[in-house]
Amino acid sequence: MADTKPRNLKIVMFPFMAQGHIIPFVAFALRLEKIMKNRANTVISMVNTPLNIPKIRSNLPSESSIRLIELPFNSSDHGFLHDGENFDSLPYSLVIKLLEASTSLREPFRDLMTEILKEEDDDDDEKSSVMVIGDFFLGWIGKVCKEIGVSSVIFSASGAFGLGCYRSVWLNLPHKETKQDQFLLHDFQEAGEIEKTQLNSFMLEADGNDDWSVFMKKNIPGWSDFNGILFNTVAEIDQIGLSYFRRITGVPVWSVGPVSLSPEKKAGSRLTDEAVKTWLDIKQDNSVVYVCFGSMNSISQTHMLELAMALESSEKNFIWVVRPPIGVELNSEFDVKEYLPEGFEERMTRLGRGLIVKRWAPQVDILSHKATCVFLSHCGWNSILESLSHGVPLLGWPMAAEQFFNSILLEKHIGVSVEVARGKRCDIKSDEIVSKIRLVMEESEVGSEIRKKAKEVKELMRRSIMDGVDGSSVIGLEEFLGQAMIKKEKN
Repeated sequence: MADTKPRNLKIVMFPFMAQGHIIPFVAFALRLEKIMKNRANTVISMVNTPLNIPKIRSNLPSESSIRLIELPFNSSDHGFLHDGENFDSLPYSLVIKLLEASTSLREPFRDLMTEILKEEDDDDDEKSSVMVIGDFFLGWIGKVCKEIGVSSVIFSASGAFGLGCYRSVWLNLPHKETKQDQFLLHDFQEAGEIEKTQLNSFMLEADGNDDWSVFMKKNIPGWSDFNGILFNTVAEIDQIGLSYFRRITGVPVWSVGPVSLSPEKKAGSRLTDEAVKTWLDIKQDNSVVYVCFGSMNSISQTHMLELAMALESSEKNFIWVVRPPIGVELNSEFDVKEYLPEGFEERMTRLGRGLIVKRWAPQVDILSHKATCVFLSHCGWNSILESLSHGVPLLGWPMAAEQFFNSILLEKHIGVSVEVARGKRCDIKSDEIVSKIRLVMEESEVGSEIRKKAKEVKELMRRSIMDGVDGSSVIGLEEFLGQAMIKKEKN
């Protein structure tokens, strides 16, 4: 007779040390916790370094049973200051150093997993499976798991299209092979032509022997050691990227998004959530531009001046999350007035036209409000999902990482965005920004179509996570959990 005893499940999740990775991992962990509550005896653990554990804890509700496990990491051993354990605490130039330093977690992680497996061996009466969900920046996790006989999958906080372009560029550096401004990706030609100005600065300057190239050529091949890939995306808008990963990896690839979680409120915000809501409540529907460049990015002081002039000239309502300009320590105290046109904030406040918010704003609350019409964004994937989940089109100003490729997807393949500017060093004038804002917000043929498409995508995303209609992300998650429940024998 077949053994029908429900199998216990231990899920160990390990996000990379960056809020843009940690937050989606936490959101996904909470979704798994809710789904598995009545199915099996499931223990979910989240692994990270000492200073990141409190960041994770702050995003967990008090009733959650998710365990938090510390791995030893001393930032000073890697040349960082005492708080150098997260992208958000480092200047962008040091991001590669944290990526390199993360490989030092390999052996502590192996020891942790060995201990978890020993607990399983000591309790033979319990039939259980262990599944590791790792970050794509921690590519060594797959090999560790393969060696000790544990199943592992990647959970990507990035979309499949953007990560696919990112992967292909780093492995092949195709822009180095041509003098043309445009090029096709060797193994991802369906992504379409890419321009050299759509590469982040580290990619553009890479020669194959630089620190970024060396790290990526070690890290990315490690993805093939995992048993599958989970993407925080929706199949209906990201099929090109999902098909690419299925073709080049040969392992199951599942879309399980959108998962999102509002980060904890940052110190330095001078407006409460209620104050923002009160301000939005008196605005007409679809009359507000929301401007935010994410938690890691900023623009130059010159660009800040041009953007301020554009927002004033556009005569549109706006909420602008302002951080110190490039060259000023992101975590330092700063006076907004130093970097904006004289009297700008006072004029916008007096006219009721604009809210200037330092560092942090309740992004989901803003995007879900009927007054919000468009999001001027750095095109980080979490922000994209939050925007489209509420039917808000975007004005793209990609800054770093795979954001340029996300912008391509939004504008050329989905039709929910218009690119305003490109990168941190671009030459952009206020009148160009004004024209793009008006193009999307006013009753032009282009703007009407973009806003209509954004509403359609909102519905696709809503249906993707609906149980009753066999949503694509529901199916993906069920298929993944089916694989997770299968016990893998140790080699």
